[in-house]
Formats: sequence, C-alpha cells, structure tokens
Amino acid sequence: MGHAQTVFSALFLAVGGFLFGYDSGIITSTISLDTFKEYFNNPSGTVTGGVVSSFQGGAIAGTMVNMVCADRLGRKYTILVGAAISCLGCAIQAGAVAMSMLIVGRFIAGLAVGMLTATIPMYASELSEPQWRATLSGLLQWMLSWGYFVAQWLGYGCSFSTTEFSWRFPLAFQTVPGIILVGGIWFLKESPRWLMEKDRTEEAKQVLMSLRRGKDPELIELEFREIRDVIVADRAMGDVTWKSILLKPSWRRRLILGCGVQAFGPLSGMNVINYYGPTIYNLLGIDNHTSLMIIGISGALSIVYCTIGLYILDKVGRIKPLLVSVAGLASAVLVNAVQAQYMDSSNANQLRSMVAMNFVFSMFYTPLGIISWVYPAEIFPVEVRALGNAITTFTNWTVNLIFAQFSPNALDSVGFKYFYLFFALNLIAFVCFWLFYPETKGRTLEQMDEIFGDQVVPHALQDSEAAAAAMEKEKALTSHLEFGEDKSKV
Repeated sequence: MGHAQTVFSALFLAVGGFLFGYDSGIITSTISLDTFKEYFNNPSGTVTGGVVSSFQGGAIAGTMVNMVCADRLGRKYTILVGAAISCLGCAIQAGAVAMSMLIVGRFIAGLAVGMLTATIPMYASELSEPQWRATLSGLLQWMLSWGYFVAQWLGYGCSFSTTEFSWRFPLAFQTVPGIILVGGIWFLKESPRWLMEKDRTEEAKQVLMSLRRGKDPELIELEFREIRDVIVADRAMGDVTWKSILLKPSWRRRLILGCGVQAFGPLSGMNVINYYGPTIYNLLGIDNHTSLMIIGISGALSIVYCTIGLYILDKVGRIKPLLVSVAGLASAVLVNAVQAQYMDSSNANQLRSMVAMNFVFSMFYTPLGIISWVYPAEIFPVEVRALGNAITTFTNWTVNLIFAQFSPNALDSVGFKYFYLFFALNLIAFVCFWLFYPETKGRTLEQMDEIFGDQVVPHALQDSEAAAAAMEKEKALTSHLEFGEDKSKV
C-alpha cells in the first residue's frame, strides 16, 4: 500500500515532465507551418530562434526563482506555483496576435517549466526508497517522451489544416497538464525530508509511515532516525547558508558533478535535433509533412527506449549506462556528419540511413536523458538540495538557450558539419563520467555523505544490527507472502 502511494505520487509528479516535453516539442511543428509563417509575416531564422530560445530564457529564470524560494515554499507548493504560471503562459501563446505576445507567452511557460524540472525529480527522489529511486525520479524523462510524442503527432495532424487552428490549438493544448497539476497536487504528501529539515518532526514521521505502509515498522523507524541524525549532525557542524554549497569542498564537488551531467544532456546535440528537426531534414531534401511524420515515429520509439531504461537503471546503476549512452551518441553524430560530406539527395538509401542514424541517436540518448535528472536529485544533502537542483537545472537550461539561439544560423551556414561539435562534446562527456562520477545505486539519500567523503554520523539503515535484523525479517515476510502464508505466522 505504501509503495503504491509512492509510485502514484511519482507518476503524478511526472505530469510536469509531460508538460516540459509537450511545450518543448510542439514548437518544432509550429514554427515550420506555412499558416504560422503567413500569420507572422514569414519570420526570419533569427526570430524563430528567439521564439524557441525565449522558452529556455524563461526556464533559466524559473530555476533562479527556485534558488531563492523553493526551500521556503516546500516541494508541493513550488510545483503548484509552477503549474499555475504554466497555464498563464500557455494561454497567452494560444491567443497570440503578435510575435511579441507569443514570445512573452513562451517565456512565462518556460519560467514554469524551469521551476518544475528543478523540483519534480528531487521531490520524487525524497519520497522513494533506494531500490526504486532512479525509476521513480526518472519518470520525469519518461513522461517527457510522452509529451514529445503527443506534441509531434498532434502537430503533424494539425499541419493539414489551412487555418490558424493548425497552430493555435496545439499551443492551447499545453494548458492541460498544468491544469492537472494544479488540481491534483493537493492530494500529495509533502516530502518527509523537507519537513524534517524544517523541524516538523512529527509530521515528517507520519508522512514517512504513510509512504512506507506495509513495511516492517523497525525499518521505517531506522529510516526516520537516519534522516534525523544526518540533519542534526550537519547542523552541528555550523550554520548552512547558500554559500555553503560553494565553500564546502564535498558539496562543491557534488555541485560540479550535478551541473556536469545536466550540461552534457543538451551538449549531446539532442535538443538541436528535437527543436530543429524539420530544418535538418530539409537539408536532406525531405518535405515538411514527411519530416514531422519521421519526428513523430522517433518520439514513439523514445517512449519504448525510456521504458526499458527505467527498468534497468536501478539494476545496473548510473555510471555504466552513462558511458554506453555518450559513446553511442558520439558514434551516431559522427556517422551522419561524415555521410553528409558525400551526400547525394537522389540516393534514397543514403537518406534512409541518415534518418535511421537519428533514430539510433535517440535510442542512445535515453540513459543520459534519464540520469541527468536522477543524479543531481540524489547527491545533495537536504539542507542545500533545493538550491543544488536549482543550480544544476539552471546549467541545463543555460546551455539549452545558447544552442537554441545560434543553431539555426549554424545549420544554415555549415549544415551537417555542425555535428562534429557534438561528436567532440560526447567524447569529453565519456571521459568525465569515466574518471569523476561515483556510483550512487542502492544508497539512501543520507548515505551519499559516505560516497562524497563527509559522513559525520553512522547511518542507521547501514550500520545498525537492528537494521540487518529488520531487513531479514522483511525478506522473510515477502517470501512467505509470495506463497500465500499468513503474515501473523512470520
């Protein structure tokens, strides 16, 4: 029962990922439509780049809001505020009568997504047990894939309309996930770790017991003690301020690693392909309708890849999938960059192979996409977790903004040679993941202190004999229940 509640909470929170994916994906088809271009008097590549990048600019602002406000508001109310802002921004886009109005709406929607993406994986991580944490935190990326999928196919379907409906309706549909979040957030419980950090001890314990209902009470008590003891010990070391994350060496290391994994997502080249897919396929001589259909198929496959990724991450860890991911990404972009030098638009087989390589690229991106949200959400201590996640997400969106702004001109100027840049960046990511990133699989959030070299108290779930006994009892109970035996006999 308790685990089901945690899963439901994480799945509901992942609606924010759908919002992110849809908001990001729908602009791909929107800016490529003839009806859109006619209504806004054939905007230049610089202007369309501004439409795309205004979203990233808003997201950067959203992460900055989180740096200041998220720890005060708590996890639930940060999501509520972000969802409400999203509804406003998306409504402005749908009703836009001038390019400036559309850009303002995109900025406001981006502000909301910045707040949500900096909060949701962290919130899900704090609710989860270690053995499920990557799966539940990574649901953001899974739902992001669904958001892209719906945006791509809805955009494709609406592209056959010859009226303003072709772009106004897809933009208006963006309000749906925001409304769902606003209405449903009241049914979720606040993070027990945030409650504990705010000295709401009894409330934290009640929430933890509710989330872990059905587990051995001794294990729940030990988890509660571990959370409490680490917070108390960290406070005893001195006052924690926003500067602590920069001044304390182990916390600074976590921040650098979190920013790194968030940056390597957009540095892989994935977002350039997502945002400017039709432009890229036009370089191959593929018409707009066919481009949107190809992008839609790729989105459908991304859901399959992401489902498999969520299943394996808690089994094999974080670092090995990251290494496989960036190695595959580097190979895929290199193949297409080389092929483009000898491109013959009349050679159908070559065109198919280049399109197929983009599908391969999407497949290899999946582990990096998931872990870029999971890893930062689990490595920071609770006192600076909201700040740390805001800064790492700020890094993601800043890199996103840079590439969104100059990629149209880069594609116009150098075409597929642009992909050599992403080949080099993926190789750099491989080296960094190999040398500097420790594995975090199977540890509680409090046990991250041991990994990063600043453990100050014994961890109740790791060191206690009572923990070992309780875990053995839990395993025995599970085994008996699988064979239908009475719980009271265990």
